[in-house]
Amino acid sequence: MRILALDLGEKNIGLAISDKLGWTAQGLPTLRRQAQDKDICAIADIAKENCVTEIVVGMPINMNGTLGKSAQAVAAFLEDLKKKVTLPIKVWDERLTSLQAEKVLLEQDLSRKKRKHKIDRLAAQLILQNYLDSKTNP
Repeated sequence: MRILALDLGEKNIGLAISDKLGWTAQGLPTLRRQAQDKDICAIADIAKENCVTEIVVGMPINMNGTLGKSAQAVAAFLEDLKKKVTLPIKVWDERLTSLQAEKVLLEQDLSRKKRKHKIDRLAAQLILQNYLDSKTNP
C-alpha cells in the first residue's frame, strides 16, 4: 500500500510518497507545471511506477473554511485527474502546510533560493504525513 500526495501550486506540483507500510512520507522530485494534460500524465506515470494504491491531494482551504480561487483550481484539476487515474483520490485540508514547510526550512538555515526549490516537496510530505497519522490515530 503506497500513497502518493500532491501539493498543487501554480508553478510546481510537490510530490511525496509513503513507505510500503503507510507509516512515513518521503519527498519525490517536484514537478514543474506544464500543460494540465501533461501534468496529469506525469502523475499517472509516477503512480504506476511506484505501485500507488491511493492519491491524496492537498486542498487549499481558506482559514475561515471557505474555498477560494486556488481551491477551485485544485477541484478542476482533480476532475481531470479522475478521468485519467482509476485510483481512489482523497482531498486533504492543507491549511498551514506551506507555512510549516517554510518554518522547517528556515530552521535549517537554507538560503531563500534553496528554500524555494524544496518547499513544494516538503509541503507534500507534510500533507501526506498528516494524512497517514490520521489513519493510524483516528
